[in-house]
Amino acid sequence: MNNRYEIVVYWSAEDGCFLAEVPELPNLITDGTSRQEALRNAEEMIDAYLETARHESWPVPEPRGRLAFA
Repeated sequence: MNNRYEIVVYWSAEDGCFLAEVPELPNLITDGTSRQEALRNAEEMIDAYLETARHESWPVPEPRGRLAFA
């Protein structure tokens, strides 16, 4: 698993579950019934995204670590 990308996990009352987003990878968001499940799902999605990106020759952004939002 690639844990170098920032993963933001939060509760979504609208969806009734925890959401996990990876801001550095386009459209990568997943969910889970617990924080741990959402995080685990996001880590699996990162691996799948990176594998597909390599196979399809997509550009892969370098992990920047903790992101700052204004």
